Amino acid sequence: MFILLYIRSCGAIIPTKYESMERPEIETIKSGREFNQWYWLKEEMVSICKLLNLPSHGRKFDLRDRIMYALDNEGKIKPQPRKNPTVSKFNWVNSELTPETIITDNVSFGPNFRRFMKSQIGSKFTCHSDFMDWVKTSAGKNLGDAVKKWYALEKRKEDANFKRTIAANNMLAQYTRDFLADNEGKTVKDVQKYWQLKKQLPTKNGFVRYEKSDLQLRKN
Repeated sequence: MFILLYIRSCGAIIPTKYESMERPEIETIKSGREFNQWYWLKEEMVSICKLLNLPSHGRKFDLRDRIMYALDNEGKIKPQPRKNPTVSKFNWVNSELTPETIITDNVSFGPNFRRFMKSQIGSKFTCHSDFMDWVKTSAGKNLGDAVKKWYALEKRKEDANFKRTIAANNMLAQYTRDFLADNEGKTVKDVQKYWQLKKQLPTKNGFVRYEKSDLQLRKN
């Protein structure tokens, strides 16, 4: 695999030349910093956690932090901060939900919650991050309020300039948006081509981000 190396000059990233480089195998990586220079799929990090006898559940960034800590601390498991216990014992899995159901601090967005929302909104309902963030911070309000809030959030789409914030861990979605905005006439197929090349480059803090110079990436 040939990738484009970069050097920094006057605060800018300037392409220099192509040189053979491949992501190292996990067995050869000696530090968290070295691990964090490369892009890893969540499935790969789950396998690495199992290989290192680490807990393999959690979000992608949780897995990354867990692996980095273990590499820097002789394989030890990263201590987890204590979570504040929830107060409510309401059963979001099996209870009948109505518009009057009060949102509690242990709210769950599982099948029961989603069935209720679809019964109120229809099949167009999606449980996107903006909506879930609102629900999680709205203990004391009810599900009728949640339905109204979902419609209010959807109404933003009527603004041609509206763009929903993309979660930090959804790097491909952010790369796609930035690539297409900067390259009129190119397609999602082009995005996939350069994404596959870019994600094999060493990265800063594990983040793959679009840069104009990505168009110079080539595979030998």
